[in-house]
Amino acid sequence: MNDFISKKSLVLLSLIGSLSVGSLAASASADSAKSVTAPVSSITKVSAVNSKSQPQASSFKPDQLLQLLQQEKYEVIYGQTIAEYKKAFPLQEFKQLARLYHSNVTSYKLKSHVTLNNTNYYAWTDPKGERTIQVMFNSKNQIEFLIFDTLKLYPETDAKRTQTTFQLPFQGNWFVFWGGPNELINYHYGAEQQRYAYDLIVVNNGFSYKGDPTKNESYYAFGKPIFAAAAGKVVKVVNNIHDNSPVGTENTKEIAGNHVIIDHGNGEFSYYAHLQKGSVSVKVGDQVKPGDRLGKCGNSGNSSEAHLHFEVANSAELYTTKSLRVNWKDADDYEQGTYIKTP
Repeated sequence: MNDFISKKSLVLLSLIGSLSVGSLAASASADSAKSVTAPVSSITKVSAVNSKSQPQASSFKPDQLLQLLQQEKYEVIYGQTIAEYKKAFPLQEFKQLARLYHSNVTSYKLKSHVTLNNTNYYAWTDPKGERTIQVMFNSKNQIEFLIFDTLKLYPETDAKRTQTTFQLPFQGNWFVFWGGPNELINYHYGAEQQRYAYDLIVVNNGFSYKGDPTKNESYYAFGKPIFAAAAGKVVKVVNNIHDNSPVGTENTKEIAGNHVIIDHGNGEFSYYAHLQKGSVSVKVGDQVKPGDRLGKCGNSGNSSEAHLHFEVANSAELYTTKSLRVNWKDADDYEQGTYIKTP
């Protein structure tokens, strides 16, 4: 188990709410950034928090960040972070970690860029693919989070796929916000309980909602039907958790919210989390076929906007299970930034 994951902090939804009404902070553990020899494992990440601060006018644009970093203009970069980031992550620690990871890097490779809800997420590596930068700019070009890290991979589990073949658990057009076999494109990857999980939303014209962003009904994914991705037996159902309202508030006591878990045999269990309250149409003991309706997409549990958290794991025990890489019927994988079109 990764040192930043615990029963209290395990987050099935990672960061997608920061692209609408939420914001996000990153912090270091108590032992991090005490010197330039701080270990890589000292970096930790925390879940989305609501921002009530009013950011000042931006002084630089996202495409200028790398140049500023190479010029070691850390105060300029730090000055554009939101108040929550500054509160959780002092300037001295920020400067020490930036120097530790990137003071000798002369170029970067862009690994991901996602634009959603007027917010931009970028991920880069150094030329060797070892040192990484992840950053989120909001609509005012304020930095909501900035993470320096090294790329950690798990090639043994990456190479294994489920014995069960799965089809997509929805119909229509969806978007993969988090998904794929590394942390730059899949925030879940660092935790073995959810390493190969997906956060899936519906996007139209670059937005996941239309209208009032504080209302669940404004989100395109809210209420969309969710289906069984493979045949199996329903072994767990939760159906009475309220959807978070207003959007941006999160239920950290019932992390998965309303959810269904299906046993497919071979030690493989599929999870469908954050479903809409009262929408689950199956019960424990039901045998389901691929395409059978399970419920509706919602915003319950530790979720900051309507989305489906889907994954396959080796047990139905949320906090001790190990995530399995999915053997998909029609694709090798669905990575961050993929628009999925189904019949």
